[in-house]
Parts: sequence; structure tokens; C-alpha cells
Amino acid sequence: MSIDTTNGALPVTILGTGSYLPERVVTNDDIVVRVPNTSAEWIESRTGILSRRYAAPDEAASDLAVHAARAALDQAGLAAERLDFVIVSTTTGDAPIPATSSLVQRALGAHQAACFDINIACTGFMSALAVARAFVALRPETKALVIGTDVYTRFVDFEDRATSVLFGDGAGAAVVGALPGAVPGAERGLLDIELVGRGDAHELISMEAGGSRRPASAETVADGGHLLRMQGRGVKDFVLDNVPGVLAGLLKRCGQEASDVHHFVPHQANGTLVTALAAASGLDGAHTHLPLRHSGNIGSASVPVALDEANRSGALRDGDLVLLAGFGAGMAVGAGLLRWSTPRGGR
Repeated sequence: MSIDTTNGALPVTILGTGSYLPERVVTNDDIVVRVPNTSAEWIESRTGILSRRYAAPDEAASDLAVHAARAALDQAGLAAERLDFVIVSTTTGDAPIPATSSLVQRALGAHQAACFDINIACTGFMSALAVARAFVALRPETKALVIGTDVYTRFVDFEDRATSVLFGDGAGAAVVGALPGAVPGAERGLLDIELVGRGDAHELISMEAGGSRRPASAETVADGGHLLRMQGRGVKDFVLDNVPGVLAGLLKRCGQEASDVHHFVPHQANGTLVTALAAASGLDGAHTHLPLRHSGNIGSASVPVALDEANRSGALRDGDLVLLAGFGAGMAVGAGLLRWSTPRGGR
């Protein structure tokens, strides 16, 4: 899933970013009231998380997505009416039908945009970014809005401390288009994206009920079939066994080395896991961005929220090499290398 940006094509880049975290802050002290056999100190030491955000009862995935989208469009200086695509990555959409992207399109007033959802969990934003990049490469005037949004706190089992302490809710967005003023073949913007699927490991993370194999019923509700299940040790092993090689291959294809990377923007799975991943990937010299300390694991939103926070903090400088990485349920891995161009709308 790569398109050569050095062979006469205009560079495809991120024109603006945005993010949204719900108002309700849930600290580790709040969590231990609901989760048995744990403590605030245990959560912080095992995950690096101090707090996370929970969506309000009347907020769904599309509501969070719209907030993030508006911020990204504003930074890009782009009206919603000019969008050609609205692509939403989520596994916790408002409902099975219609697509969450359709609800976002309506709320934004992006009436000319085609819209569709992508469901590959925490790798979804990278998959959506790859699709948007391909559309723009084929037709440079295209503008695409890519959003990652999840409300996982509606689907966690608070009797399971291994998962319930990790998750929060949020949304992140990016406007994707051709780099203004760039010459064809310039090594700027999204240099390449790599997507890997490992369906043979699908059992590591699952939500078994609610689909056509186990439709919703009184039985599936009673046995917790609609709750998120994760094999923590297996997930850790998968990430450390698979993701470093994907990152190394991507960097090599782009003529770069890990030591060249200025910023590492990974899925915010777990602070200790991300730290181990950065070390295993030779990224000790890069700035690893970890907003999970105040956001928790927010699924598809993790990468775009981390990117937006890095962007708006001023950490990303024009020309910096930024490595994005998503990984999770499927199992799947998605990585992208980006030569940063500061959005014209600034911070």
C-alpha cells in the first residue's frame, strides 16, 4: 500500500490536525473504586496512565469526531463544503447502520463528500490515511478528512483490571491534500505508508457478540459478549515481535534510518509497552509522544490525537521526520513516514 512520491507526483501531506477529548476526567483514584484488586500506583506503574476522559452519556463516536474534524478543518483553512471524502476509523460507531462517517458528513455540512468507515481498530487511522493519500495522489485537487474516533469506555468490563484501566474516549482528525506550492517529486509530506494484516492472531483482541455470527440477544448480554476482551501478554508479544520489523522496513524503503527520526507518534496502547517498542525499534533518539498519560488508550483516535497535540504544542518543526505507528486488533500494523510541513493555519 505505497505510492511513489518521488516519481513526478505532487507530495501528499497533512494540511491540518484536530482533536477532541470529552470533558469528564477520570483519574486512577476514580478507577480503583470500580475495578477490583488494583490501586492508583499499580495503574500508573503498569500503564503510565494518570487519567483518561469519558464521553458524556449523550456523546457518541460521531459527536467526538465532529469536534476534532472542525478543529482540523479550521487549521487547514478549508470549508467542509470543499471536502471530497470523509473517512472515519472506528470500532465503536454510533450504530451498525448508518456509517458513522455519514453522520459526521451531515453534521459538518460536507455535502459534496463521499463517506465511509474503516474498522481495523487501533490501526484504523493509518489505514484511512493510506486510502486518503491514494485518492489525493490520483487526483491532486482532492481534499480528504480522516478521523479516528472511539468510545471504548462503553464496552469495557470493569471486573477485568487488565483492560478497564487502559481505555478512554476521544477523537483525532487530519485534513489530507497535496502540499501547496510544492514541486512534483519533492520529498515532503507522506513519504510512504506500510499496512500489515495478521488475521492468524485475531483472537488476541475481540468483542465477540453483536455481529452476524453472534447477534445481540439476552444471552450475549448476560455472558459479556459485547465487552472488549484482550490477552495482554499475547498482545505485548505480538507488538514487540512484529512492529519493529515493519518500522525498519518502512524506513529502509524511504532511504532513512531510525536515528534520522525526530518524532515517534505511536498508538497509545500502554506507556510501558510503547517505551519498550521505541527501544526495540532503535528510536531512543526520537521524541516519543505519549499523551496517554492524560488520555489513556483511545483506540483509533490515539495516533491522530498524539499528532495533533505534538503539532499544536510547537514540537513539530518544518522538515522534521515523523514516524507514525498504529497496531492492535485484527491483528494489524500500520506505519507511515512523514516529512513534516507546518500547516498554514499554524497552531
